[in-house]
Amino acid sequence: FAIREGGRTVGAGVVSAIIE
Repeated sequence: FAIREGGRTVGAGVVSAIIE
């Protein structure tokens, strides 16, 4: 998972950004 921070994914990054 990733924490949404100001429109940026923080944490798991890549996978979460794709799912986003």
